[in-house]
Amino acid sequence: MPRSQKNRRRGRKKRNKTVEKTKEQVDARATVSKEHEYPSSSSTSNKGIPHGPVAEKSTNKQSPKVTYSSTTKATVSVGTKSNEEKKSSVKEKVKHIQKITRKYTKDTIDEMVVTLVHYMLHKYQMKESITKANILRNINQAHKNHIPEILNRVFEHIELVFGLDMKEVEPNKQIYVLVNKLKTCSDKRLADGRVVPLSGLLMTLLGVIFTKGNCATEEQIWQVLNRMGFYDGKKHFLFGEPRKLITRRFVKERYLEYEQVANSDPPRYQFLWGPKAHAETTKMKVLEFLSKLHETIPIAFPSLYEEALIDQEERSKSEVAAKDCTVPKIKTCCKTKSRLSTQPR
Repeated sequence: MPRSQKNRRRGRKKRNKTVEKTKEQVDARATVSKEHEYPSSSSTSNKGIPHGPVAEKSTNKQSPKVTYSSTTKATVSVGTKSNEEKKSSVKEKVKHIQKITRKYTKDTIDEMVVTLVHYMLHKYQMKESITKANILRNINQAHKNHIPEILNRVFEHIELVFGLDMKEVEPNKQIYVLVNKLKTCSDKRLADGRVVPLSGLLMTLLGVIFTKGNCATEEQIWQVLNRMGFYDGKKHFLFGEPRKLITRRFVKERYLEYEQVANSDPPRYQFLWGPKAHAETTKMKVLEFLSKLHETIPIAFPSLYEEALIDQEERSKSEVAAKDCTVPKIKTCCKTKSRLSTQPR
């Protein structure tokens, strides 16, 4: 066989081998790339996973562990949120229960105060004394811790609304009686027989007149009465029609004076203290009454306090003068008697 033919055959064999090797390499690379892009169910094991840089990249791209950890964190965060919601709901329930309890306590204390006020007004109507033991018997056992608060509110209500003073007649036995602040101020008797003392309302009106320069216009009086729940022409559940009460009771009994303002056109009217008010109370007592209404002391109103002091001094001087006027008469009578006794018969 000639050399040329042998050389050609060798060259063909070499080329065929080279092509086959190239195909094998290409197939191998294709297989690796397919396994990397679309891992089979067996890819969780080390079988079929090539080693080297390609394998490291493929394992880094897989993220079942990362997915699991994020899911776990989400689950934990959801559980924590639900616990916080539970705690907040419990706190809200506790606050709601406390609010209801406080409201219930306040309502029951208010009822207890009203009950004791009615009890004491009944004693005042019957002109009977009141013992501290009887007062405490009218307080429920559930309110024993609130006794000081209840008693303070009852005494303030009795004094400021109805104008009654609680006087202790037997300190050792703690026996008290209710006394009207104004000696002869008549009470109002209701249809059911209950007695409503009027001196508290009258003391309020005297206080308004005092603070307005010892005379208050009708408009000023009604401004205060409206704030207290009294309206012209509207019947009050306790005191009746306010205008009738003022004009037919207080003016008629001469506790108040009602007159036209000088040179007023159209005519306007004003209220002043009447002679009975001057006789039965003082400016200092009225100022003390107003101070309690405003939860302060008389000296908190300097100008009014000074005027009340001057009024007290004038009253004391007039009382001394009245006594001095009566003393000489008694002495002359005694001298006359002694002279008559020394004269011979």
